[in-house]
Order: sequence, then C-alpha cells, then structure tokens
Amino acid sequence: MKIVLISGLSGSGKSVALKLLEDLGYYCVDNLPMSLLPSLVMHHIGQDEIEQLGISVDIRSRIDIHEAEKQIAALRAEGHEIDVLFLEAEEGVLVRRFSETRRGHPLSGQSLTLLESLQQERAWLSPLREIAYCIDTSKMNAQQLRYSVQQWLKLENKGLLVILESFGFKYGVPTNVDFLFDMRSLPNPYYDPQLRPFNGMDKEIQDYLDGQPLVQKMIDDIDGFLSNWLPCMQLESRSYVTVGIGCTGGQHRSVYVVEQLAARLKGKYQLLVRHRQVHNLAGR
Repeated sequence: MKIVLISGLSGSGKSVALKLLEDLGYYCVDNLPMSLLPSLVMHHIGQDEIEQLGISVDIRSRIDIHEAEKQIAALRAEGHEIDVLFLEAEEGVLVRRFSETRRGHPLSGQSLTLLESLQQERAWLSPLREIAYCIDTSKMNAQQLRYSVQQWLKLENKGLLVILESFGFKYGVPTNVDFLFDMRSLPNPYYDPQLRPFNGMDKEIQDYLDGQPLVQKMIDDIDGFLSNWLPCMQLESRSYVTVGIGCTGGQHRSVYVVEQLAARLKGKYQLLVRHRQVHNLAGR
C-alpha cells in the first residue's frame, strides 16, 4: 500500500496538501493519532478500491515522535511504501496567516502567545522533520504548493534525491538548504537591457553565460564539490540533499547555473529543480 504522511507547522498548508491527495484518489484522514495508523492500514489491506492512503499528522494528535518513527519503520518492513512530507514556513509568515484567517493555534489554550506556540510546535515536531521531505511554503500560494507536492509525488523512491534550487538574495535566503553557493560575483546579464527580460532557461541568457569563463569555472567547481560529497551523503542513508544557488534577483545567473548542474547530474541521482523566483518546479 502507498501511504503518504503529511505533517508540519500549523498554518503551513497541510490542509491544501491533504486536499490534493484526495483529488488524486487517495483515501485521506485528517489528524489521525499515530497509534491508530497500523490498524487503519490493516483494515484497508485487501480492499481493491483503496490502494493509497493520505494521512495528516500534527500537533493536535499529541504524537509520540519516537513511537511514530518505529511505526513507520515497521510498516515499511511489511512492504508498504511510506513517504513523509513536512511543511513549514517562516514564523513571520505563519503569524500573518493566522492573523488573516483569525484562527487560533492548537496550543493557544496553554497560555502561550502565538509565537511561543509556533516555536514549541516546531521543537516538538523537529524529529519528524528529520525523516521527511521538507517544503518551505513561505513564498508559496496554494496553487504553487499543490504543484510542488504533485511534483514530489511523481518521484520514484529510489536513492538520493538532489534538490537544486535557485533563488534571489534580495528576497531572502531559503532556510532548508544543506549547501549554499553565491553567484553574485559572476557577470550579470541584468545590466544588458536586451537580456534583462529573459531568465536563465532562455537561450539568450544561456548563450551569454556559456561564453563567460568565470561562470564555467564556478559550475566546474560546484560540480566537483557535489561529485565528491554526494556519494558520502548517500552512504549515510540521507533521503535528500538541498543545494541552494543564489544570485541577486534569482532570474539569470542562479537559474542558469542550476540548469547546468542538473544536466551534469542527470542520470546519477533523482533530481528536483526549483526556481523560486521564476515559479518553476520540475522533476528530472
């Protein structure tokens, strides 16, 4: 049976992700206590109409994280395919979302401020985050989140997943990267008015940066670093590694470098390419 567990911080978009699973034909349960997960799976085994389960697990369940890890491992040992998705966002974004919806945080009844509730929730769920695929929804609307989750679901659960993510420093640094590389010292097509409207996936930008020796040296160096160290991370049974590539606006240099790295790594690892400022996400 295919099982997707969705967890994460309140206000990060879990209901959007669970609704997507439902739209894709998953049998979905919101706020299931983890202690009931094995019973739910056993109940549905052999029922032809249910082959995929989508389960939302959050702080309301008062879950025992370590017990949850044991249950996930046991179900995997029985041959079930289990993927864990963890959604998060910056605290300021979450506070704004709660203010806009006028909904209370699940921990707000414990005499905690909203910010304290979010911080306690983050600490409580952190062990589950370590075994999950994480999506930062701070800069996403509902449609972009649905698209991101849908692309993740298309990936085969085989080997190390390498996430290559371009971004613009002017919009903030992603919080979930394992390695971060700064492209702001490279020649910038932005200053050519004829190139400015394009992005790093367009031929005009590619032709320009293809001819820049400094850019090619940077790509060679990053490729060499990843080629040396990704195999070590794979041996540690890491499920995914996120590589952030940043430039000033996240449109030209960082996008180009991510695309070039993806071409070099293709066939060696599962790849997921994200362009935060171009609003493009693709599995490779």
